[in-house]
Amino acid sequence: MDESGLLRRTLGIKTLTTMKHLLIYMLFFVPFLANRSQVIANDKVIHIQEVYKTIDSLKLKVDIFYTDQSFGKENNTAIVFFHGGGWAYGTPSEFFTTCERYARMGIVTFSVDYRLSIENGITPHKTISPIECVMDAKSAMRWVRENASRFHIDKNKIVAAGQSAGGHLALSTAMIEDHTEKSDNLSISCRPDAILLFSACVNAVEGWCDRLLADRRNQIWSISPAHHIKKGLPPMIEFHGTDDEQVPKWTVQFFESAMKEEGNYFELHIYEGRKHYLGDGNSKYSRYFDDEILKLADDFLRKYKLLN
Repeated sequence: MDESGLLRRTLGIKTLTTMKHLLIYMLFFVPFLANRSQVIANDKVIHIQEVYKTIDSLKLKVDIFYTDQSFGKENNTAIVFFHGGGWAYGTPSEFFTTCERYARMGIVTFSVDYRLSIENGITPHKTISPIECVMDAKSAMRWVRENASRFHIDKNKIVAAGQSAGGHLALSTAMIEDHTEKSDNLSISCRPDAILLFSACVNAVEGWCDRLLADRRNQIWSISPAHHIKKGLPPMIEFHGTDDEQVPKWTVQFFESAMKEEGNYFELHIYEGRKHYLGDGNSKYSRYFDDEILKLADDFLRKYKLLN
């Protein structure tokens, strides 16, 4: 056989081999990819809103995020988010992107609206203070646990989470025994099974909270988590920046020491040069955090079997 014939035969064998590999790929892998695309397409996050408490004529609402996949199984984890804003500003929408992220991971998520302590955006409210914020947070946690079966949630897998003042509220659901709404069903616990904290206010004894309490300033100690540390609290993880001017890092470091002295699990991550909004410049997660922080939060949840 001459060189040209040998070359044609070699190329023919290679072509047949390539076609054979392509056929195998189409038979075995294309259906897999099609199914994978179908799973992603069906993994649509459903967003609904319900009222969790009514005070006089004010209806307090909670935004709920889930997928059909999570509703197709039982014993889901829930994460209840409380937005920041110094007990005076902010909206539940600040956590919507994060709620959607965790919903796609199989967790049922909630973002809570609560009463705010500022009237007309300027003046401290006459009847609403951070105390009422604490009461609303506890009511919301009880509502989620009471409705656990509706949302296919395990009552023992409910996480509280919050940023800044929202972190204070998340802590309060576990640590503050006073200040409960009269309409709450006290047979249902408001205590979370774990807590995620981002730039959290752990010590309420400071100027801004004091001002919002107005003539109830003498009650400030009663809503300060740092002054209610005890044994047996839920595991917690906190993310904080060294340059946080609103919640100084030393307050969290003292809190960490006191928590560990009582035998509680408190995991603290300090970020050099970061301010109160840990994800400044990252609009994806509303300035609160970035993918690195959320990965650590995921690892924490997995550690306590709250995330697969």
